Amino acid sequence: MSLWLRSCQRCGLNNNTVVRMRFYCPRRTRSKLQLTTGGTRRCSTVQVQVQGEVRVRFAPSPTGFLHLGGLRTALYNYIFAKKYGGSFILRLEDTDQSRLVPGAADSIEDMLEWAGIPPDESPRRGGPVGPYLQSQRLDLYSETALQLVKSGHAYYCFCSPQRLELLKKEALRTGQTPRYDNRCRHLRADQVHEKLANEVPHVIRFRLEVGVEPFQDLIFGWNRHEVAEVEGDPVVIKADGFPTYHLANIVDDHYMKISHVLRGSEWLISTSKHLLMYRALGWQPPTFGHLPLLMNKDGTKLSKRQGDIFIQSFQRDGVLPAALLDITTNCGSGFNTNRMGRRIDELISEFNPSKITTHSALLDLDKLPEFNRNHLQQQIEDEEQCLLLIKDLQGQIKQTYAAEIQDKDVLHEEYIRRVLFFRKGHISSLKELLSPNYSYLWVRPSFSSQQVAALTAEARHIASLVLRLVEEQGGELAVDQLNKDLKTLAKQAKATKYTEVMKLLRLALSGLQKGPSVAELMVSLGPAEIIHRLQKLLNQPLQQHR
Repeated sequence: MSLWLRSCQRCGLNNNTVVRMRFYCPRRTRSKLQLTTGGTRRCSTVQVQVQGEVRVRFAPSPTGFLHLGGLRTALYNYIFAKKYGGSFILRLEDTDQSRLVPGAADSIEDMLEWAGIPPDESPRRGGPVGPYLQSQRLDLYSETALQLVKSGHAYYCFCSPQRLELLKKEALRTGQTPRYDNRCRHLRADQVHEKLANEVPHVIRFRLEVGVEPFQDLIFGWNRHEVAEVEGDPVVIKADGFPTYHLANIVDDHYMKISHVLRGSEWLISTSKHLLMYRALGWQPPTFGHLPLLMNKDGTKLSKRQGDIFIQSFQRDGVLPAALLDITTNCGSGFNTNRMGRRIDELISEFNPSKITTHSALLDLDKLPEFNRNHLQQQIEDEEQCLLLIKDLQGQIKQTYAAEIQDKDVLHEEYIRRVLFFRKGHISSLKELLSPNYSYLWVRPSFSSQQVAALTAEARHIASLVLRLVEEQGGELAVDQLNKDLKTLAKQAKATKYTEVMKLLRLALSGLQKGPSVAELMVSLGPAEIIHRLQKLLNQPLQQHR
């Protein structure tokens, strides 16, 4: 499907690409453009209107597990695809066989599904343009590389690793940037044939040429990097027959009919190199958009060594996928509004690619509990989502307190639902309900007669009053009414102050000195469980109140 940029008639810049943009020619209207580093011009009035079939891809390397930076890239691709009715493809770039991490490939797709942004096509799901593992597409890369060799755009390089290392050391010694000196591009045809016949180890290099055309990046605007002036000819096929990223990504994007490439800004400089390859192959390139980096709140780079940035660790710690997606987009740009609590459908509807800025996104993970609390409350209030939370919590309760639960009623759906509704807004994750502070919800607390005696000598009398109150309520307990009734009830105690009555009830119901109000405790536990726990007070032996 043909999507386009309006082109400037004077300079001829144009692109048969998948966006329509308000266009300012970089030669005619310099005042409309902002010059940035690296030869990049940022158009200040870019407006993106996507038309036609959209196909985007997330293409991580399974040399490690999915982390926050990767999730953010995948998320923007997913949102872009769904915003414009397109497809989101997962492709695993596993050509660096020496660095593959066992289980990483499956885990990446698992984490995308857990996060609620599943791919439409992937190694697991399949699709019309597979396979989606690069290691299963080697013949395609080899054929393309040979095509480049035949057309004179690539050549065989026989330089040994030792020679390349010497070049690198010499460059560093003289204060220069290491680069290949393109020696083998000057070999005669007979020399090449002789070395190939003798099976001399070799790679294939792409011939970089000057004259890179500028391209319009969706985010960074006009770009042009004369890579031939600063780099040596890059390897496209390694000695082991596997392609490098530079060749494999353009081959796959072409044959998988990728319309937009949304990737990290670290690849911005390499794009001119990739466009030279597209031109050499006679292929139409996709539209590029380079996302600004996701960084720590202090401006330092997210590091895989931080451990806690891996998605599996968030899943393990009880972070909700919706909260993780929300905080990841909240700290960045690309949306008409910026507010906490957005679900994926709202992220899609509010997404506006023309609002993505070039500024790095500063992620403050200290705010994650607040985001998680917000989304947990939303899910508790949603009937379908609440059922999922109940099932999840039931499993966790069994696992944590299996041997200590006295009454299986605490595992019933209605009981757990009641607990969730009275704790929403107070807890940041379901895991909090499994902590010692909330163990009273699942396990009846223990307390001693000495603890009771330290509060009052009227424990039995007070317990009887509360039991009668619960029976009179007929199973319908409400916090506001209970607060009033408990104040009235406390006046019936002859020698016990209201505060001591509340401490006694809190002890009997939860075994704690602090926590939710006694009325909230009672509503959460429900009449049956209140009766069980207060019966213990009635059965306590009398002791002298101190």
